[in-house]
Amino acid sequence: MAMAAPNILIVEDDRETRTLIAKYLGANGCNVMTATDGQAMVRALADHRVDLLILDVMLPGEDGLSLCRKVRAESQTPIIMLTARGEDVDRILGLEMGADDYLAKPFNPRELLARINAVLRRQAAALTVSAANGATVLAFQGWRIDFRQRELRNPAGARVAMTSAEFDLLRTFCERPGRVLSRESLLDFTQGRNAGSFERSIDVLVSRIRRKIETDPQDATMIKTVRSGGYMFTPNVDAVGPAKDG
Repeated sequence: MAMAAPNILIVEDDRETRTLIAKYLGANGCNVMTATDGQAMVRALADHRVDLLILDVMLPGEDGLSLCRKVRAESQTPIIMLTARGEDVDRILGLEMGADDYLAKPFNPRELLARINAVLRRQAAALTVSAANGATVLAFQGWRIDFRQRELRNPAGARVAMTSAEFDLLRTFCERPGRVLSRESLLDFTQGRNAGSFERSIDVLVSRIRRKIETDPQDATMIKTVRSGGYMFTPNVDAVGPAKDG
């Protein structure tokens, strides 16, 4: 866990599951808030700082996948999805909607805590690495990625919304331009092995990043697929120092 207790919002309509998660996380150093549906979630997000969102797929009214997509359009708050289905296709769908991780029911609360810790550590590690290297902003083909602010801006200067997982993967590419990076190594750099990650998730994230930065995502020139190898980030990357305000 980070030094400060993280604020966790649990959105789960099943009272038994919600209570179990809340008690376990509360006993393990988290500040916990709960909501039973999308409307209560929106109110909680508006009224409180939320460091991580735990979102059930099957909710009354608007489902969790739709809510995930809406939250991601406005915020980079990490999201862990909960579902009664555990097939890879469902996990991939959750990632497509912008989730940072996906956990199938039934699960051990310890595993959920491990996933939370992994997501929060990745964010903290990104800030630590950028500070240690002294470069807080990198530029490529007019784009700027700011490690300290954890934001991406396009050549026109507009901020581009990214999930935490997308940002971490793009940062990894920018820090290692011109190198062939296997899916396995990308997992190690970004998501770790103790969070139940799977290599297909890298393909999903690359596809989402391409849609945001490539002129033609179907004919990618910046993030190239290397057959039987993985991916390569092709642009020249320059350190440009801290971002300007405004």
